[in-house]
Amino acid sequence: MSSQDSVIAIVTGASRGAGKGIALALGDTGATVYVTGRSVNEGDSPLPGTVFETAVEITRRGGKGIAVVCDHADDTQVDALFTQIAKEHGRLDILVNNALCVPEGLTAEGPFWEKPLGLQALLDVGLRSSYVASFYAAPLLIKSSTGLVINTSSPGGRCYMHGPAYGAGKAAIDKMAHDMAVDFRDYGVAVVALWMGILKTERTMAAITAQPELYGHMLEVAESPEYTGRVIAALAADPQRMSYSGKVCMAAELGEHYGLVDIDGRQPPSPRVMFGAVTEYSDVVIQ
Repeated sequence: MSSQDSVIAIVTGASRGAGKGIALALGDTGATVYVTGRSVNEGDSPLPGTVFETAVEITRRGGKGIAVVCDHADDTQVDALFTQIAKEHGRLDILVNNALCVPEGLTAEGPFWEKPLGLQALLDVGLRSSYVASFYAAPLLIKSSTGLVINTSSPGGRCYMHGPAYGAGKAAIDKMAHDMAVDFRDYGVAVVALWMGILKTERTMAAITAQPELYGHMLEVAESPEYTGRVIAALAADPQRMSYSGKVCMAAELGEHYGLVDIDGRQPPSPRVMFGAVTEYSDVVIQ
């Protein structure tokens, strides 16, 4: 990649939430950011945000946002997405696998057999979709001199969080990062599973507004979705990024390592602190 070229990135599931924040932060660095999502018009989702609004904001902030309407449950659409990137740029520098189906009833209390069977949908758009996107992205990533794949994840892969469907999906995407790193190693492409903290997404803020007595305390430790994007941008620019490949890293700890703060000037706390069971995360590495 020549110094005159901008970073070419794609963030899946970026109409809102973590994906939107990550895409905006990458746009702040001047990157060309493809953003995918299914929300074309306001009202397509109960939550605000569309893939086109995200792309426009990226461009307004100094990057180049390119919206692609894509259902990551449809492999044909995903194939077309990466065919488009190949034609327009011929390479890909950053892939952020973030698209996730959040089924109704995910956060409901009770054992998994009393919840909707449909919770397993997050194993399709979440786990499987990340594999498919990485499959189609691979030929483009190995053409980059700074290839990086990020699987957004959470401590739910190591502790009980929302039940076995969610936990299995996060644990598997962490392992996927480890194994893909082995295959990509000789090509200089780094693959990292990145544990995000509690994020101030539209979904989280709606829950806090609706039930402040239950969720209001989360604001004390919550971070903006853009913080994860700042961490990813710093990792992508790190000449030593391959030292993290195949590992699970905590965004807050990696951000502290790079000297990053959130948009409010605070340093977000590590999940090690929030979940209080350091031994469970003893193999989660931060250099």
